[in-house]
Amino acid sequence: MPAIPSCIIDPIWDQFSELLPEKKVEHPLGCHNPRIPDRVVFDKLVQVLVFGCAYERIADESCSATTLRRRRDEWIASGVMGRLQQIVLDAYDWMIGLDLSDVAVDCCITKAPCGGEKAGKSPVDRGKGGIKRSMVVDAKGIPLGAIAAPANRHDSPLLEETLDTMEIVGELPEHISVHLETADTTRSSPASVFGSWG
Repeated sequence: MPAIPSCIIDPIWDQFSELLPEKKVEHPLGCHNPRIPDRVVFDKLVQVLVFGCAYERIADESCSATTLRRRRDEWIASGVMGRLQQIVLDAYDWMIGLDLSDVAVDCCITKAPCGGEKAGKSPVDRGKGGIKRSMVVDAKGIPLGAIAAPANRHDSPLLEETLDTMEIVGELPEHISVHLETADTTRSSPASVFGSWG
């Protein structure tokens, strides 16, 4: 059973595949393992997003967790993932409609046992490595943008940067309400929250 019905995911793949740069992999000795097809990696990354599990849980003999991470990073660096996000949001807005009259911003902390550029000491996990994700969603809970930061960063300094990710949806309504958790507002004045985009 696929993570998403083929009637939904196939058109997305068709648009996504058009964005992918042509990749020629040639080894002078011809003895390297063949490149895993982009469609296989795409389907597995969709499974990771839908099921919310680690790459290791999705990896199998057709594609390793390392390949998933490498290809993901390759696609992010080339701008393909950002373009896909734009396509998906535009399609959703056209078919269903984003509700931008109310948006909500909140953070969560996840483990980062292998460290990484954004990892920091987690205040909720005895100082082990962790990442804080700050996300903004529309009134129906549709993700509009997110940023990552070390787990020990306070929520409030991330607010402005998180709201800036809403540039992807274009022009915002004249009147918009931003709903925050109490911790998000303790160190931010209204001017700092709305100054750059409100």
